[in-house]
Amino acid sequence: MKQKIEQVSVLLDALPYIKKYNDQIFVIKYGGSAQITPELKEKFARDIVLMYLVGIKPVIIHGGGKAIGEMLTRLDLGSHFIDGLRVTDEKVMEVVEMVLCGNINKDITALLNEHGTKAIGISGKDASMIKAKPLDFDKYGYVGEITKVDPGVICNLIAEKFIPVIAPVATGKHSGHPGFNINADIAAGYIAASLKARKIIFMTDTPGVMDRDKTFIHTLDEEKIARLKNQGVIAGGMIPKVDACLKAVKGGVKKAHIIDGRIEHALLLEIFTSEGVGTVIK
Repeated sequence: MKQKIEQVSVLLDALPYIKKYNDQIFVIKYGGSAQITPELKEKFARDIVLMYLVGIKPVIIHGGGKAIGEMLTRLDLGSHFIDGLRVTDEKVMEVVEMVLCGNINKDITALLNEHGTKAIGISGKDASMIKAKPLDFDKYGYVGEITKVDPGVICNLIAEKFIPVIAPVATGKHSGHPGFNINADIAAGYIAASLKARKIIFMTDTPGVMDRDKTFIHTLDEEKIARLKNQGVIAGGMIPKVDACLKAVKGGVKKAHIIDGRIEHALLLEIFTSEGVGTVIK
């Protein structure tokens, strides 16, 4: 009986958050181990189902850099990086789109549907949702800088009770253009801002943003982020994440979160508990 009472207590503790977030859009950047490890994939799907059933409207953007690299190796194309960005010629762009849109996107969609949701996979090319221009064509090839996000197709899917699962490739200017390879973190920030989402959550393989002495930082703002960047504390793959968080918050998103996706049910812990499990940017 004691265990049953404790279970009810957990539900009651979550009730204020369920009320607060009902009918709100949450953008989730899905990546890291949570996207690869079978046990974590299963728990992620269950978290999304629970969010969906209590009235939250999830929108998922996924990456796939590891899988893209593996496929390029199998095809003897290899990977070349400059400033942390994958140099993307037409052949590489074809593989990027194949892996992101044809493999990963459909796998995530199928996983969610198996758990009872109505998920549908799309890419930034669909309905010209994400438009981009070359970041620096001579240097990076078809790596894109987002110029516009049209959230119309996402809003239509949400209105029909679908969970959009979005692959981060963007459309080019003309017919026959191979499109653009977009950083998934940056795409998530732009999409969240275009939707005026309540929250954006980045699932990573770190506890959040760490200080110089490896101390976890619970809360950040633009001023603190600039200081930590200048000190070299925020570096590497964390830079696009915090930049995307700032883009989202400046665009009207109330809070951005960077959480450790290796923790079981990290999404639910972040959303439905007072302490949360990651770094909050606001």
